[in-house]
Amino acid sequence: MKIGIFDSGLGGLFILRKLKQQLSQYDYIFLGDTKNLPFGNRSQKQIYKLGIKAVQYLFQQDCALVIVACNTVSAQALRKIQKEWLPASKYKDRRVLGVIRPTIEEVAGKTGKVGIIGTTRTIDSRAYLRELKKYDAKRKAVQLATPLLTPIIEAGNLDKVDEVLEHYLKLLQKEKISTLILGCTHYCILHSRAQKIMGSKVKIISQDTLLPKKLKIYLAKHKTIEQKLSKNGKVVLQVTKASPLYPKMLKDWFRASQEFKVVNIK
Repeated sequence: MKIGIFDSGLGGLFILRKLKQQLSQYDYIFLGDTKNLPFGNRSQKQIYKLGIKAVQYLFQQDCALVIVACNTVSAQALRKIQKEWLPASKYKDRRVLGVIRPTIEEVAGKTGKVGIIGTTRTIDSRAYLRELKKYDAKRKAVQLATPLLTPIIEAGNLDKVDEVLEHYLKLLQKEKISTLILGCTHYCILHSRAQKIMGSKVKIISQDTLLPKKLKIYLAKHKTIEQKLSKNGKVVLQVTKASPLYPKMLKDWFRASQEFKVVNIK
């Protein structure tokens, strides 16, 4: 069986790239729901339905577990998918993992104010703040919705992203944060840009660097899942809507000439 990675767009490719570097033995299926992008401005009900469709599709493609790389779905729908949909489905023995808790684990126990950026829905959910409170109730945190970043990145316009990113991060600089969480997988590509703007004293938490080690720990603890996984080192890339930009973005981001397969999920 395979490891599924689901994102609303192509941001999850950054997660996949690092997983392939560090856990290369496993087989992966990536699904980018580019037809319904962006998720960040949708209602919670819509996000939940789209999340279930994607997870169910990946289970049908023989995935033993699915990583919901989309922070918006993780924030708005993951708990309901895990607690309500999965136990009532025919996939009770499979698992759906998110990205928010592993991200918060990286900052738990440290000092200083935490800054969080993400889509409007991710920020509105206050999911990062709730999770942080579980680990460190007294830790101060500030969040900021940055809705313009994902569309710019998804359109491949990285030459236009610096001005917008700097505008957002200047607001957080006033808060004197010591750690910045990039709360969207698309933002992984902005890591070095964010570091340059915030300065060397601010630690940048990017999900592509932390999730491989978190997954390795998870699989070590859940042997029954790990033993089901096939180990051929294969990757399948799928999207729900094609774009002439994607081959170049795939080459630039994933450093691969592999093609996307366009699929219809129901």
